Amino acid sequence: MSGPGGFSSERLGRITAAMKAHVDAGTVAGMVTLVHRHGETVHSDVLGWQDEEARVPMRRDTLCRIASMTKPIVSVAALMLVEEGKLRLGEPVDKFLPELANRKVLRGPGAALDDVYDAPRAITLKDLLLHRSGIAYPLTAEGPMNGALFEFNKLVLPGDLPMDDWMARLGTLPLVFEPGARWHYGLSTDVLGVLIARASGMRFPDFLRTRIFEPLGMVDSFFWVPDGKLHRFGPAYTPDPKVGRRVVQDHPNDSRWRNPASFPSGGAGLVSTADDYLKFAKMILGSGKSDDVRLLSRAMWELMTTDHLTPAERGTPFMGMSFWTSMGFGLGLSIADNPTGQDWLGSAGRLGWPGAYGTWWVADPKEDLIALMMIQLYFGAGGTMRTDLETAIYQAIDD
Repeated sequence: MSGPGGFSSERLGRITAAMKAHVDAGTVAGMVTLVHRHGETVHSDVLGWQDEEARVPMRRDTLCRIASMTKPIVSVAALMLVEEGKLRLGEPVDKFLPELANRKVLRGPGAALDDVYDAPRAITLKDLLLHRSGIAYPLTAEGPMNGALFEFNKLVLPGDLPMDDWMARLGTLPLVFEPGARWHYGLSTDVLGVLIARASGMRFPDFLRTRIFEPLGMVDSFFWVPDGKLHRFGPAYTPDPKVGRRVVQDHPNDSRWRNPASFPSGGAGLVSTADDYLKFAKMILGSGKSDDVRLLSRAMWELMTTDHLTPAERGTPFMGMSFWTSMGFGLGLSIADNPTGQDWLGSAGRLGWPGAYGTWWVADPKEDLIALMMIQLYFGAGGTMRTDLETAIYQAIDD
């Protein structure tokens, strides 16, 4: 007989065993996992350390850097402005972002920064949402552009450059590809943050707080950790092959996430907790609505959660991985649509987007399920842990 949420109680225990193995092996200092199905949280693990050196145990409400899990939230904010008539999906963003007008494009991804030609058309809001703007990340750029973007990124992390100045400096760099030409992961969602501020007439963090966080009851999501909550904010770690172990990558004592003057990165800047992000995920699972709060219409949610990638784009490796074999990309998040292309359990239709610190979430309309994993391991083995977690969750479904 099925237990809570239609799971086998016995099989749910395999989640704890699988995740505890990673903590015991020293792969990760600590983690929080949540499984929510049919309207109730049916399983949660709180394992290991929030601060391993100080021997502070992990808490269910430990504040975690969620990195690119920021992107779906910011994408929802932009789509809200479309529904209010303040932005249009197919309209050039030049009206609010003149820094991006009259763009130049590199003649090849690795070309010299002055080896450019005029972009055939302007960047649109839809280009930004779909990462087809031609704006790259340092890690996704080649040749001279790689170095230029790494230098530019120093102004943001851990810099305190005002958003308008950041936008002006980004506007001096050429595009890697023509607008609309192809999916290419980059700073597009950071640009969305500037666009949201200018189109709404509000500070970007204030828009997210008043229009998304407060309506959904998200009390632990912000760009900067308040002093009264610092005791729940631990170090972030990263593997160091030189010493063969994890080392501290960002410590709360000098973290940019403590500095209210630091750049509010729409692409990677939020801090949150498992239970707080669950509230956002419930809105995604609910077709734009959670309880009595509707942020997006069902029609906009359907457009957001539809794969917009072309067959050619899905055949292009993402950061060296055959990422698109099992999934596509909508307006700010991924849509899994081909279980045969993955090496773990999970149904078609799953929605989500992970973060570089190993944080992960999925909302599965078919199974009426949400799952989250909060860890703080920068570019580490988060993918392996996600694979083990997702397999352990789906093998436990018993209805």
